[in-house]
Amino acid sequence: MSKDITQDAVSLRRYLHAHPEISCEEEQISAYLKKLLQDTCSFDDLIEFEHYGIGVLFKGKSEGKRILVRGDFDALPIQEVNDFEYKSIYDGKSHKCGHDGHASILYTLARRFSINRPEKGDVVLIFQPAEENGEGAKGIINDPKFESIKPDYAVALHNLPGYAKHAIVVKEGAFTAAANSIIIKLEGKTSHAAEPELGINPAEAMAEITQEILAANQPDLSKNDFHIATPVYTTMGEKAYGVSAGYGELHFTLRAWDNHLMEAFEKECQRIAEKIANQFDLKVDISWTQEFFSNQNDKRVVEAIKATAQEESFQLITRDTPFKWGEDFGLFTEKYAGAMFGVGAGEDSPALHNPDYDFPDEIIDTAASMFVGIISKLQN
Repeated sequence: MSKDITQDAVSLRRYLHAHPEISCEEEQISAYLKKLLQDTCSFDDLIEFEHYGIGVLFKGKSEGKRILVRGDFDALPIQEVNDFEYKSIYDGKSHKCGHDGHASILYTLARRFSINRPEKGDVVLIFQPAEENGEGAKGIINDPKFESIKPDYAVALHNLPGYAKHAIVVKEGAFTAAANSIIIKLEGKTSHAAEPELGINPAEAMAEITQEILAANQPDLSKNDFHIATPVYTTMGEKAYGVSAGYGELHFTLRAWDNHLMEAFEKECQRIAEKIANQFDLKVDISWTQEFFSNQNDKRVVEAIKATAQEESFQLITRDTPFKWGEDFGLFTEKYAGAMFGVGAGEDSPALHNPDYDFPDEIIDTAASMFVGIISKLQN
């Protein structure tokens, strides 16, 4: 890797870290990335998607398959506690999932392919916003401009604290869990606290719904039917001690190893909420938010990842179970043969989403080299 490219990628990573924008608000960073690509790269096409996504096309020297590589660039609503010179300049916003690094890896690839086009086939680099709330992949795939891309394969990575730096983490089948969040709104009837019999208080129904949904969990990670619901928020009534509440809400995040199991679990949670609400004569309104499909890794792409790691002499780790967190690249692997893999960010690194996390610059070149090798092997 050219020293100049590496230095520029690190400079970009630190600029992104200092100027975080959270999901669906990435207007300034998207514009910054677009200008940087136009000023420093030679590509065959640049596609601007709705809501700040950017696609960059590099045509190969000969005909072949089209490989999509995705890197996200949104930040999180977390207050940073680090105190280095490139710390976040905004209160309550910071890069605590390493997406600043993911975007810088893609920029490294753009610089490399500017100098030397792929030997065979095409490469499309997707700089994606809004991964954290599940809207980014959905927005790009549903954008009419995406029709012109139609990849044969899609590949992405995630940095992984807890693993040695530069280690490559792989798994066939599910790599990350499917996740979806249910919002259960219960409407009864408000009354005087001294006369609760004249109202319909949702408290008992809320307790029963919570107990029954949690009883439906299968928390054993080693089982193929792993699925859990986690209570994340609840509210009821007001701090008015003379009033018996007439309204309440329950929010759960659901997770499962695969998309079909998730669909069944979603239906079961909805059935439980509707059944118990009916028993207590409550009106129920159910909605869903922040849906993530499970990343289902294609066997051929996983083999290309493994072969590249071995060729590059990186430590190769195969997981027995998927990661429990959601990642919206799962929407790409739902529609296209593809895979997500991990790159170790340090065994002693703070965890993702911790306020002191910082992406390690030294794994940018590791990740870029992995992508170059994977792209080449998928053409064979």
